[in-house]
Amino acid sequence: MRIPPASTPVACDMSTALDTPGQRLDEYRDLFARTLVAKEETGYGVLFRLRAAPGVEDQVRDLAARELLCCPFFAFEVTVRGDEIHWAAAVSDSDAARAALRDFYDLAAS
Repeated sequence: MRIPPASTPVACDMSTALDTPGQRLDEYRDLFARTLVAKEETGYGVLFRLRAAPGVEDQVRDLAARELLCCPFFAFEVTVRGDEIHWAAAVSDSDAARAALRDFYDLAAS
């Protein structure tokens, strides 16, 4: 996973997004409520393990792509492992980016 440099601005700009911040958060909460198997902190960031139900991989890849458009300080990697989708997330090396990653991690209820 290629992590953005520490100099990457930590800002979220959804001005060109087709959804609102509230809609995006609701989509994350719904995805995690329906599919979350586990979440864990890793040496580079966080990992969400999701059930590989129909459409989940496409939804995760779409969410990751949309998130990168507004928050370039994130890095995502989506892989399929058996009956799970593994969604890894990392951020540039700054306190503000790590706080945003923590908020992202906390969206997913264990």
